[in-house]
Amino acid sequence: MSNALVPEFAVSDWRKSKSFYCDLLGFDCLYERAEEGFCYLRLGGAELMIDQIGLGRSFDAGHLPNTYPFGRGVNLQIRVAAVAPLLAALAGAGHSLFLPVEDKWYRVGTEESGQRQFIVADPDGYLLRFCQELGSRPVQG
Repeated sequence: MSNALVPEFAVSDWRKSKSFYCDLLGFDCLYERAEEGFCYLRLGGAELMIDQIGLGRSFDAGHLPNTYPFGRGVNLQIRVAAVAPLLAALAGAGHSLFLPVEDKWYRVGTEESGQRQFIVADPDGYLLRFCQELGSRPVQG
């Protein structure tokens, strides 16, 4: 509850989503309103809200997702200390990755910033890109 930007996902089953985020990925539930199907979650410095469609306040007028996957065109990058524990948890649960783990270097001015990353879809298809920092280096080539 300290971040200036906190996304809220409209979800089809908040209990299933809460289990995915908390039990599998290790998010903490800071608080919930079960009668509204709402949870406020945190993993390290990343914060996220989930809200079940049709309970509590739902934004309609064409703004609710109505077909899987939800959140098309958006993926959220979440920085973690290490991706290996998340990969192990997902593999142990038989949860497939949307994009396999890779090391990527991105140009930032006169340097490249590296990260080990992968993308996984949550139960409603929202894409989460988990990354760990690999440091920086001069621009290659």
